[in-house]
Order: sequence, then structure tokens, then C-alpha cells
Amino acid sequence: MVVTFKVTGGEQGEWAVLQVSGELDLVTSPVLRQRVHDAVAEGHHCLVLDLSEVFFCDSSGVGVLIAARRLIRSCQGRLRLVLPARGAADGSHVNRVLGALGVRRLFDVYGDLDAALGDEGEPLSA
Repeated sequence: MVVTFKVTGGEQGEWAVLQVSGELDLVTSPVLRQRVHDAVAEGHHCLVLDLSEVFFCDSSGVGVLIAARRLIRSCQGRLRLVLPARGAADGSHVNRVLGALGVRRLFDVYGDLDAALGDEGEPLSA
């Protein structure tokens, strides 16, 4: 079975949006890290990472998310994650991994892209 990892980007208002799909692991996490750095280098300090199509995340993927948070905060920017509570039949894998590691509370997490892009929506609780 061949798993395709893909990061696509775009802009929606003041937000740069990176939509990630596939497995976020040791092999693929450098791609996401570079895309985040590229977005910041282009002047985007408000970033949404849509991880709703990521079905596996290991510690290197978590490391990229934490590094992205640190980078965005150093620019006085905002980082939001899209992690649907029920992305798969038993919930979002990334959401469960972040919760198990105790780092979920570090992120502003939204259930869908529309909520993440809106100013009136509150993040989901940790």
C-alpha cells in the first residue's frame, strides 16, 4: 500500500492555510516543517494547519507542530489547528496523540476549517 503525503496551501483572508493529508512521520515531517517556514518567510504570521486528513502522526510530526507554534509565536502571530473530534470513525488520530502526550492544550484547536478561519469561534477545549 502506497500512502501519499501532501501539503497544499492557500490564503483565506489574513490566514495562510496549509492542508495536510496522509501520514505525518519521520519521513514526511520535514516537508511540513519547510512549508511552515516558507509561509512565515513570505510574511504570513496567521497560519491554519488543517490536519483533518492526517491519519497517522508520530513524535516527529508532533515535534513539527510544536516547532511551528514556537516560530509563529516568535513573530507575534497566531497558529490554529483543524482536528475534527470525529475525523475517523474513532476520532482524529492527531488529536488523540497530542492529548496522550499532554501537549494538546498548547494549541488552539478547531473542529473544521470554517471555525478556524472565523473570528467569533472559540477553540475546542483540551
